Amino acid sequence: MNRKKKQKEKESTRALIGITEITSHSLVTEHSELVFFIIKPTNINVLSDISIGARIYALMNVLKGIAEIEMLCLNSRENFEDVKSNMRIRMDSEQNPAIRKLLVQDQTYLDRMQVQMATAREFLIIIRLRNERESDVQPYLSRIEKSLKDQGFTASKASEPDIKRMLGVYYEQNVTTESFEDLDGERWVIYGE
Repeated sequence: MNRKKKQKEKESTRALIGITEITSHSLVTEHSELVFFIIKPTNINVLSDISIGARIYALMNVLKGIAEIEMLCLNSRENFEDVKSNMRIRMDSEQNPAIRKLLVQDQTYLDRMQVQMATAREFLIIIRLRNERESDVQPYLSRIEKSLKDQGFTASKASEPDIKRMLGVYYEQNVTTESFEDLDGERWVIYGE
């Protein structure tokens, strides 16, 4: 194996996706620093048309006031479609009626779980910091958070565990793990052995 190939194999997952550091409040890449604000979603199914219009107008005001804003929407729950598809294939080929009945019950359970979690979304406002002075960053971020709250949004700056969880959902489509690991394979290491 040549030297470059060996070096490439030793790169961490973070390096491969361009993350240089996860700080207490941001995600640092080689090009910029990303700060995330988590927006608590509003159930618009229970709002009147006038209230929905007001929410849209409030979001428009936030977007107008901050030029560098980016938005991200993530599922914050598992997607069971692959499991259900495999289960249907298994049911079609299963000869034992007792096993087939259990598979039908499992499918019904997964359907119920998916319906309950269908509206589980996470909305994020992303601010990309480039070459800002450290003394200017916190007042700038505080102003953005205040603007979101002034427009009626329940918002908070994402912490390091929030960012790791978000990365776990985004890259792994996995919401059952605690969070994105600091080191590749960290969860498998047993200290003291």
